[in-house]
Amino acid sequence: MLLVANVQKDKQIELSKEQHSYFGLEKLNLVRSEIPAITHVDYSARIQSVNVETNPRYHQLLTKFNNKYGCPIIVNTSFNVRGEPIVCTPKDAYLCFMRTEIDYLIMGNYLLDKKNQKPLTEDYDWRNKFELD
Repeated sequence: MLLVANVQKDKQIELSKEQHSYFGLEKLNLVRSEIPAITHVDYSARIQSVNVETNPRYHQLLTKFNNKYGCPIIVNTSFNVRGEPIVCTPKDAYLCFMRTEIDYLIMGNYLLDKKNQKPLTEDYDWRNKFELD
């Protein structure tokens, strides 16, 4: 993700005159494109490409996602919640999945649907375990 490019013009959402006068978080929180999760304030986005030969499974996922939703993009981000360390183990991943609003978790060849999981029996509220920044 070392490259940056502009989001295509046909995917951008132009700001109104009023929105151009916004400042700080008010301006930062404006939706700027059809793919807001990746669009920076200057309409740029970081690029990460996936090669079918070096990562065939992930390439296939992107292809099928594009075929179904008409969008060849999946957001790639760190796996943690605010204040919590990044997930390092399958146990960390499962606990983060169960304590948040994440609907599905994929690990290796396994797909977990939150609706099919038993609720956690202990108090695993991450907001009480980790100090927010």
